[in-house]
Order: sequence, then structure tokens, then C-alpha cells
Amino acid sequence: MTAGEPILIWGAGAIGGILGAYAARAGHPVQMVDIEADHVEAMRRDGLRIEGPVEEFVQILPAETPATLTGTYRRVILAVKAHHTRQAMQMLIPHLALDGFVVSAQNGLNERAIADMIGADRTVGCFVNFGADWLEPGRILYGNRAAVALGELDNRVSPRVREMHALFALVEPEAVVTDNIWGYLWGKMGYGSLLFATALTPESMSDAMDPAPWRPVYAALGHEVMRLAKAEGVTPLGFNGFDPDAFLDRDTARMDASIDAMVAHNRKTAKTHSGIYRDLAVRKRKTEVDAQVGVLIEIGRGHGIPTPALSEMCDLIHGIENGTHTQSTALLDRMVATCS
Repeated sequence: MTAGEPILIWGAGAIGGILGAYAARAGHPVQMVDIEADHVEAMRRDGLRIEGPVEEFVQILPAETPATLTGTYRRVILAVKAHHTRQAMQMLIPHLALDGFVVSAQNGLNERAIADMIGADRTVGCFVNFGADWLEPGRILYGNRAAVALGELDNRVSPRVREMHALFALVEPEAVVTDNIWGYLWGKMGYGSLLFATALTPESMSDAMDPAPWRPVYAALGHEVMRLAKAEGVTPLGFNGFDPDAFLDRDTARMDASIDAMVAHNRKTAKTHSGIYRDLAVRKRKTEVDAQVGVLIEIGRGHGIPTPALSEMCDLIHGIENGTHTQSTALLDRMVATCS
């Protein structure tokens, strides 16, 4: 990495905050940006506190709001919620150097939107699965280590990907450079669809996924996403228990084994509930459902592939967001009829 050249991290929440704190602690200059002024002030004044079972430390970080940020940057990590991608990019672009690029450290297929705005040649794909939560201004829970991968959208292995991989490896030493980033991203879409379903309930991720009566819901969701990936010409990759082929083939025994492995993986984390759950139950705000599940439904329409399970789940999440539904295991029961 170029000595003294700061890395701009746009979004200092769960993912961006951890990346920034680890990079700064290792001596890399970073510039954090976040829309929450209290969080910005806490990072500058007291430092960002990383806590949880992985590691605990406090790191003072330079931080600004979008309104106060100045300068341009070659290396930018975008770490905002999926549904804020285009708005964040509009604010970010004036600060992107002419030879700069953006790494999408987010959940979803946001690389598509970023590439649409600045070009695929300036967009780097990134897959992050470690567990983390923004707790309050200046505090982030680092719940567990998990898979991380970076790659070019055209599957090249480029110097800039290797450069950014070295940064991400400070957080996850087993992070990989991949020539199939879309495989990781679509694998995460499959895994993520299951986590969205757990957020229909107040149960933990593991407790909502484990019971046999609800497994047809997870089987149907995973199958629909894997069918879409196949239609897009992508070979999804598995990680942390998720087996893409089992869900594509609807192989009941292998899907059960995969869900068992995901349950076991999520029982080892201090992050017991998904980010979607926290948005609904704790932060009382809109989720990423349209920017993730809604995008999948649209892709399905484009291919003529029905997505009844994804569509019903999306409707139920909307119902929780607008107050017509309450998080309850009864919502999973309701989905079983669609998915069996």
C-alpha cells in the first residue's frame, strides 16, 4: 500500500468500523465518514471501542460527516446498508480520485449499482461474513470471525485486489483473493435469504433455523436464490455451512446437513441475531429487504422464474416495518404452507 495515502471508509458501522479500527491500529491512515454526528464525534474524541469475544480494543479514528469531508481518495471502501448505496455513492463520487476505485464491503449485489454509477472498471467486489453489530455511538460488537473474499468483477486477479486484500486480512487472516467474486456474492444471497427469514421471529438465528417444522421455508428460499444464480450464469460458492448445490438440487438430506452446519456456526457467535432483526426490533428502522430480496424478485421476473417464497417473505418483512405484523414464530408457520 502507498505509505501515507489514506483509505476512505464510507460508513463506520459494523463492517466499516471494524475495518477502520483494525487498519488504523496497524498504522494505515484511514478517514472515516458516517452520517451519525454523535458516532463521528465519539470516534474522534474517545475512540471506537471494538468489543466482544474476538478481541477488545479502542482506536481513535479521524472521522467526518459527509457534509464536512474534504479531499479526494484513490481507495474507497463503501460499507453502508444496501438500500443506501446509491445515495451514499452520490455523496462519495466528488471525493473519488480520477484513478480511484470503490470496494463494496456490504451485503447484497451492490456492485451492480456501483458499477452502474462509476463503471465496472472502478468497482471491486467484496464478500464479508463476519458477525458484527453497531451498538451505540463509539461502540461496535465484533461477534465472530468468518469468511471474507475480494475480487474483480471480471474475475481478474489484479494488483489493487491484492492491495486491498492485505488490508482486509488484518481483520480476517484467512481472507482470500478470488477469481469468482460473483460466486461468493450469490452464495451470500442464498445464506442471507435464510437469515431474513429468521428475522420474522424474535428467536436467535440458530433457534429459528434449527426446528424441523420450519426447514421447508429455508429449503424453498435457498432453492429460489440458487435457481436465480444459475440463470445468471453464476456458480455460487459455499461458506460457513451453506451448501449451494444442496439447495439448488433440493436434496433434503444435504440441505438438512447444511442447515445443521449453519446452526452450529451461528451458535458460536456473540452476534445471536441478524442485522435485519436488529433493524426491526432494536433500531426500529427500514431494513435492506428491498435492496436485497426485492432485487432477487426482480431478477426472477427478468428470467421468468417465480419466487413465491422470497415474495411472501418480503411482504411479511414489509408488514413488520409498517406495523401490520409483529415479529413472531407464527410468521414462519404461515410461510410453511407456501414452501412445503
